[in-house]
Amino acid sequence: MSGRHVFVLLHGAWHGGWVWQRVAPLLRAAGHEVHTPTLSGVSDRAHLLSPQIGLGTHVEDVVALIEAHDARDVVLVGHSYAGQVVTGVADRIPDRLAKRVHLDAFVGDDGDAAIDLLPDRIAGHYRESVAGPGFGWLIPVRSLSVLGVEDQADLDWLGPRLTPHPWLTYTEPLRLTGKADQVPGAFVECTDWMRVFTPHAERAASRGWPVHEIATGHEAMVTAPGRLAETLLEIAAA
Repeated sequence: MSGRHVFVLLHGAWHGGWVWQRVAPLLRAAGHEVHTPTLSGVSDRAHLLSPQIGLGTHVEDVVALIEAHDARDVVLVGHSYAGQVVTGVADRIPDRLAKRVHLDAFVGDDGDAAIDLLPDRIAGHYRESVAGPGFGWLIPVRSLSVLGVEDQADLDWLGPRLTPHPWLTYTEPLRLTGKADQVPGAFVECTDWMRVFTPHAERAASRGWPVHEIATGHEAMVTAPGRLAETLLEIAAA
């Protein structure tokens, strides 16, 4: 593999591409190309929000970006919900990807919907909030403190920018051909919070993927950007 990669960094639910502002410059400084798209329907693309935006929409967003840039040797990184998107994209265009990285993220198989990959108690909270304040088709923003963000400056930076997330992205299952398995995977677990994604770290390990740990909350790109960038560079170089 060549020394220069194209990093495509995918945000999780409620966020936008802006959340990588502390990480992207570090990867660029190391000589790599970096894209931080915002998925349809949230943040700076909230004007596209509709009940029809699902997991397939987001997979299409990313495939289209990678193909439009004719990007190859891509290190595709997905945070949290976007693990589902990474898997879907890897299945569509495995030849363009060098690595797939699940950052405290879902590791799904064919037929898996994100909501079914969450612990029952948390999935229950999601369903209740969607049925009430989410009008049946939106996931209202979750508390940042629950996600392990404690610093007031980080809360002030994140809080006002988060937007409700389309529910269909959590209920639409992955439809895979098996081609995603051609793309080497890695997992990064954030260990200083309630560790919702530990079962996915274990699933990754059972597939022989390297599993890295960062002692921070779920929002590593905000709370430990330097450590995260180092880890991503290490995964890309391996």
